[in-house]
Amino acid sequence: SSDLGNRPCPRFAPLSSPGCIWLGCFLAAAGAQRVSVMESLHQYANEFRDLAKRPRTFLTQVLNLGCIVFSALMLWKGLMVTTMSESPVVVVLSGSMEPGLQRGDILFLTLYQDEFKPGDIVVFQIEGRDIPIVHRMMNVHEKADGTLNMLTKGDNNQVDDRGLYAHRQLFISRKEIMGRAQAYLPYVGMVTIWLNDYPWLKYVLIGSMGFFVIIGRE
Repeated sequence: SSDLGNRPCPRFAPLSSPGCIWLGCFLAAAGAQRVSVMESLHQYANEFRDLAKRPRTFLTQVLNLGCIVFSALMLWKGLMVTTMSESPVVVVLSGSMEPGLQRGDILFLTLYQDEFKPGDIVVFQIEGRDIPIVHRMMNVHEKADGTLNMLTKGDNNQVDDRGLYAHRQLFISRKEIMGRAQAYLPYVGMVTIWLNDYPWLKYVLIGSMGFFVIIGRE
């Protein structure tokens, strides 16, 4: 009919427009990346199968993995002896010490027989709580017999830590102190927080490291 001649022609984006070019490049790159990943996985699987056919070499690689694990444990034990702290390296998990310490900072602790004083940043463990606390000393009281009563507080908290202590506990003692902060690295511990928040990521990372050590990759 005559109406057909009066209708506007439909509009289409030309194939050479910037949007189409960008989309095409993105799809091509994604496809190439997927192919590359599949090829790498196939290569790793072949290397593992070849290694399994050589029991002596396979056992050697497993022993190498064991040596790496035991070396890490020995290093940790050495740090414990040197610093006299049961946990010489800890990660700040909350923002209660901001702005001085941020979530994800790594703290290096010692527990020498030095005198505790107000202002010290300490890590302490309350009985019945799984996660240690990183806060600052507010008050330190020494009794006649030499025992210490200490009150702590987070820099970013409005009140002291008596609400975090055990029932009817007003102070903490030296036995609950895990260490005193001597140095820190900002944000390096975020990896640890991610691994705790997503346990599956921890298993993937550890499994991948073990796999690459076994097949002899750097």
